[in-house]
Amino acid sequence: METLSVKFRDLFKEALSLTTAATQVTEQNVYQEGDRRILPFLDKIVETLTLPGSGMRGMDNLRELYEKAMGGASCLLLPEHYSNLDLSLFSRLLRDDSERGKEIDRAVVAIAGLKLNESSLSVAAFAGAYTRLVIYPSRSLQDLDAEKDRAEIVRSNAINRAAMKALLDIKTKGRMVLVFPSGTRYRPWDPSTKKGVREIDSYIKSFDYFCPVAVNGEVLHVRRDGSGSMLDDYVSEDVVLITAGKIVSSAEFRARRRAEADAAGIADKKQYTVDGIMHILETMHNEAETERLTIPGAVQR
Repeated sequence: METLSVKFRDLFKEALSLTTAATQVTEQNVYQEGDRRILPFLDKIVETLTLPGSGMRGMDNLRELYEKAMGGASCLLLPEHYSNLDLSLFSRLLRDDSERGKEIDRAVVAIAGLKLNESSLSVAAFAGAYTRLVIYPSRSLQDLDAEKDRAEIVRSNAINRAAMKALLDIKTKGRMVLVFPSGTRYRPWDPSTKKGVREIDSYIKSFDYFCPVAVNGEVLHVRRDGSGSMLDDYVSEDVVLITAGKIVSSAEFRARRRAEADAAGIADKKQYTVDGIMHILETMHNEAETERLTIPGAVQR
């Protein structure tokens, strides 16, 4: 299979000639408005790799969430995470669905790790097509040494404080915040990558509603050897289905999971809450996969 950078070499060259993406994240630029000039290049990648039969499911649920957001409620989108094209697939298939889909897409703000900005200009250019709120991920913080990396720890704290301040500012202004609850892309050989990140409980606690989103079909494949960036991941064609689940009241869901944890003697209620979200996503994924595999061209993995 070809890599993303090889198959779409010309698109990358064009995008690089236009981008103004920041390759250094500071507390001053954590909120980054999407560069719509770059969007057509990512759309072209999605169009090339997705086969007929690809599309959105559960649009009524997304419309409901959007209406709640426009009414001043704070709303989360919680998708599965398989590749660095997941957001591109979601955005393109959403806009292809309908005019309301285009409106919903413009309301989305994605939570993104700073690696997408700082790994390379090419990655930053493509990530910059979408409106994002950049954070210093907890997984990256775990690798820092309290003594050797003191300056980086100070920087991470400043970035995350600024990001949380920006989040408070936008979340009740008609925007829908998209965050991947696993915090990383799923790798089949490492089951821990499908476990929800404990910090997602904080998002559930501070938002009114959430919508789980299943992602079925893969067009970009993480390298097993872990080498390179997303540009070195392998591409293939497939039928892709994005499924938006039913809207859930965050307060009700969190209260129920915490009560269940208490009854079962489970001490880590935050992780138990996030595990509940991952269970919803797994159930949705399995149901959608049954449908997807009936579509000609769908690859079984």
